[in-house]
This record gives sequence, structure tokens and C-alpha cells, in this order.
Amino acid sequence: MISPPPNPLPQGEGELTNLIKSRIRQDGPMPISEYMALALAHPEHGYYIRRDPLGVQGDFTTAPEISQIFGELIGAWLVIQWVLMGKPQAALAEIGPGRVTLMADILRATSGVKGFHEAISVHLMEISTALRQKQWNTLAGKHPDINWHTGFAEIPAKPLLLVANEFFDALPIRQFMHTDLGWREKRIGLSEKDELEFIFTAEPPPDILKDAPISDRPYEYSEAASKMMIVIANRIASYGGVGLIIDYGYEGSHGNTLQSVRQHAFHDVLVEPGTADITAHVDFHNLTLAAAEGGSFIYGPIHQGEWLNRLGAKERVTALCEKAKAKQKKELLAGLARLTASDQMGQLFKVLCVTHPSMPKPEGF
Repeated sequence: MISPPPNPLPQGEGELTNLIKSRIRQDGPMPISEYMALALAHPEHGYYIRRDPLGVQGDFTTAPEISQIFGELIGAWLVIQWVLMGKPQAALAEIGPGRVTLMADILRATSGVKGFHEAISVHLMEISTALRQKQWNTLAGKHPDINWHTGFAEIPAKPLLLVANEFFDALPIRQFMHTDLGWREKRIGLSEKDELEFIFTAEPPPDILKDAPISDRPYEYSEAASKMMIVIANRIASYGGVGLIIDYGYEGSHGNTLQSVRQHAFHDVLVEPGTADITAHVDFHNLTLAAAEGGSFIYGPIHQGEWLNRLGAKERVTALCEKAKAKQKKELLAGLARLTASDQMGQLFKVLCVTHPSMPKPEGF
């Protein structure tokens, strides 16, 4: 059955800044990871808890809102994997589903596939009460078994068809610098004017960075991302299935990528936490290491544009344009370019797939 989400929490401004300052006074400089966790997911004041960040009226736009072909192609891809798995009873899951535009397109695109909807239950991992309400309204009637969860462990242990689109970029990171004095961690302290500021403290780096080459750029590491990837990969290795990870990022150290966005413009990371999105580019190299540790096979990462075109993005848009009016045709072509062009999302965004060891190489890789 569809499980109705709770009502959104009331909004408030400024409380989170005071809470963070209080913790710094008590415990000393705060790691960026702790700051991000509080700013994004504090149970009362966190950005994702109380806001709808998506769309023109929000702070940013994701691929599913740009073009319907994104969700349609992923839906077709998931059906192919389900058939290769032997058409089992499976959990179709999305972590960080936003406005569920992607899941709605997946369910619409797969509604005509014999036996698929009957074989799946739908699972959405979402901590935002504001978004849960909108997700409930959008998906009502599109599948008889839709469930909401706050953590991955709540998703049933059975074959998995998982999608994570722009989820890992919001997981907390730490930043380290190797200096003449040794390793230093970039943390958040208080200035003489009692304002939040970045400072460096002498902290040992995680093991994964101890042998990193010396560089004048910071190293970013997300323990939360690695742990989540291990859990996903272990579930797939244990029960079968596939996981599709789509995000903007790189392979290996890429310097300082910490950023904040509000109303589609860059925002100071340390100003008014809880009112703006905070993200960092995903280190796909570390994700592949974590997936291997979890026991899954890894394919990619490859550029999003290349992957979508291999799945037939251009052909799908051409077919849609044949029946489209002039304005619709223009929007379809613009959406395709934004998703696949190398100077837009095509190269910055990467696609990574993890599968059960028994699965063949997935489509598009």
C-alpha cells in the first residue's frame, strides 16, 4: 500500500547558525562533514527537511526536470536489467528522489511492460518532510505499492533495482591539505567578530589519503558516501540486482569543490546554513573502491552524455519531435543538448553501475 507521509515541519531562520556557533564554542572547530550534515539534515532546521529545493522557484534543477527522456531511458534500462535477472519480485528504489519526476517517468515508461509493475514494490528514501508530501501527491495512483523510508536499511532485502540521481553529491565531506607542517584539516571556527570562518587544524587524515601524492590543492573525502556505497553494493551482492549512480564528479582528487547554491546562484557556504543547498563533486574513484569492498561488480563511470546516447537519447527525441509542435520541438532539442552536450551536463555528470557478479555487462556501458 501507499504509505502517506507526515506533514511538513514549520520553517525557521537563524536558529541553526546559533546552534552551530554554540557547538563550536563548546567542542572547538567543526569538521565540514558535521557542518554539512547539520545544514542539510538537521531534524528541525535542515535544508532538505523543510524545503523543496527543486525547479524554477527553488534553488536548482535536476536532469528529470529538464527532459522526459531522462526518466524514460532509465525506465527502459531498468526493465532490461529486470529481465536479465530472471524477472524476480524486486524492490524498485530511488534514494534522494526529489520531486519524484524521475520515478514518475520510470513508472509511466514501464507501465506497458508485461509483469513488471506486478513484480515490483516502489521504495523512496527521503528525509525531507516537505518533499515527501509532494511526492505523495505526484505518485498517488501510479503504483499500488509505494513506500517511504528515512534510511536504506528499511528497504526490503530482496533483488534491487536502484537509482541514485544527484544523491551522493549532498553527502558530507571532509577536506585536508598537505603542508610543510604535515596534514591539516579544513574546519569551521569562529572569527573575532563571532562569525563562521574556515580554519586549518592539525588532524590525521583518513587512511585512504595517507599515501596521496603531495599537492597544493585540498583533498576531499566523504566517509558517508563510501559507507553508503558499501551498503548498496553488499545488498546487491547478497540479494541480486543493479544500482545506477548518476552525479556530477570526477575520479581522484580534484581540489576544493565544496559549493552552495540558492535561487540558482552561488551562495556563501558559511552564510545562513539551512537556507541553501551545499554539495561537493562526487569522487567516483572512491565509490568504485567502496562498491568493490561491498562485493558488487562495477561498470563505469562514463560520461552521462555518452551513456544516454548509447541508450538512444537522440533517436527518442527525434521520434518525439515528429509529433511535436514547434515550441515543444525546441524544448525537446534544448533538453537533449543540456543533458548530453560536453559543455553542459554531458561530461561533468558521470554514470556508474554496480551489479551482482552474475549479471552480464549492462546496457550503455
